[in-house]
Amino acid sequence: MVDVERFRVLLEEERSRKLELLKALRSDISSVSLARQDSNVDDEHDPEGSTIAFELSQASALMSQSQVGLEQIDDALARIAAGTYGLCAVCGVAIPEGRLEARPWTPFCVNHASGRS
Repeated sequence: MVDVERFRVLLEEERSRKLELLKALRSDISSVSLARQDSNVDDEHDPEGSTIAFELSQASALMSQSQVGLEQIDDALARIAAGTYGLCAVCGVAIPEGRLEARPWTPFCVNHASGRS
């Protein structure tokens, strides 16, 4: 039997980290966007332009990944509340505890995880 309370704590800690990361990324993106807006930077011809564009692109990608991760964590917490945490969403078989330790938000057993979680 899976120690659901232990995983709830792990998920809530990870949720807090994701929220802090999202806050920091939003702040970074806003700062860079404001700095860019106030300058006459031409990304194509300015040596710093490509760096700024790359940083914005990277921060945006990290933000998207973090938002997806936050949704997965919220879904896992909902499964805990519903009493279905630790059971595969496809076949209903118990997800091995080792898999849950590696990916506590996963809704899939190893057999049904390919490319999903």
